Amino acid sequence: MKPFEYNDQEIGQKEVLFLVANMVIGFGVLTLPRSIVEHTKSFDGWISICIGGIIALFFTWVVAKLTMRFPKKNFYEISSAILNKYIGGILTFLFATYSILFVSYEMRGVASISQLYLFDKTPVEVICLVFLLVVIYGISGESIVILRINLMFLPIVLFIVFVLMIMNLGYFELKNLKPFFISNWKEIATASKETVFSFLGFEFLLFYNAFINKPKNTSKSALMGISIPLVLYLTVFIFVIGVFGVDVTSNTLYPTAELAKQVEVPGGFFERFESLFFTIWVMTLFSTAAMAFDITLLALGAIMKKVKRMHFIFILSPIIYLIAMSPQNILEVASFGKVISYTGIVFSMVIPSVLLTIALIRGVKGDV
Repeated sequence: MKPFEYNDQEIGQKEVLFLVANMVIGFGVLTLPRSIVEHTKSFDGWISICIGGIIALFFTWVVAKLTMRFPKKNFYEISSAILNKYIGGILTFLFATYSILFVSYEMRGVASISQLYLFDKTPVEVICLVFLLVVIYGISGESIVILRINLMFLPIVLFIVFVLMIMNLGYFELKNLKPFFISNWKEIATASKETVFSFLGFEFLLFYNAFINKPKNTSKSALMGISIPLVLYLTVFIFVIGVFGVDVTSNTLYPTAELAKQVEVPGGFFERFESLFFTIWVMTLFSTAAMAFDITLLALGAIMKKVKRMHFIFILSPIIYLIAMSPQNILEVASFGKVISYTGIVFSMVIPSVLLTIALIRGVKGDV
């Protein structure tokens, strides 16, 4: 059977906005409130989220400016034009490695939290395998399909978060937010580092740039896209602290998920609202993991053009599964996440900044 192919292999600015937002919103938001209050010990963590958001906005602008300078080019072509093909190939291969780790972490996160809240008697290995098979199905086609799925998934995810906040209004207490401005600058700065990690994902625009049909407005769409998780993180943090308080939040593994367990639907229509919440939330985790896997395929395909996409999938899938299963406990999963976060800083902030600076100094541009 001949696979269906889209005639239009390009994406517009709306898709750019949704892909940036959906790529950033992932597993991190479920643990973000706890990570912040562990350092600030107060509601002042909202300042850290704003600082992290401003840093993310700036580097998203850097990435967008770099891509706008090289329309229709992927990261390999951009880095090769600015430096040379040898260095460009090395950077692209390292980017692919980072993407593999990113997919593995998302998969392990989904499996761990699904076992905790949905399938308590199902082994993590089985949940992870099933999720990987779904992701493989999703990325077996064209990249453009994954990008257009974001248009459908993100509004649903944002809606369920909005419902979650509304349903928790009855538990919200202003006194839990007090006192204000008691954290020192070191605590705010340390917590800001945690929030920066939660904004990673916009760097994948470096590859999807090849699909953008009107690159002149990429920076505007990308900045709007990164603003969505910024508002979402602030809202979730305010509600988590308002409902649970600082002490409970700092001792809760997934405080955002616990908000869903708080919900009681009148009439008992939904006895376990958290099941509905996680079912919807898995959609955004699927999009994030699928795009990261897709980026891996695009990166390796850029430097090994003769190898077919499906061959990469068959080779990489077992590797991703084994990496996802490597952490033996929740502490090792957290350490795994730290490694990916620091690697993400390099590929989202350091390398794009260096490439843009060199391109500006040397006057290197892509063909328009």
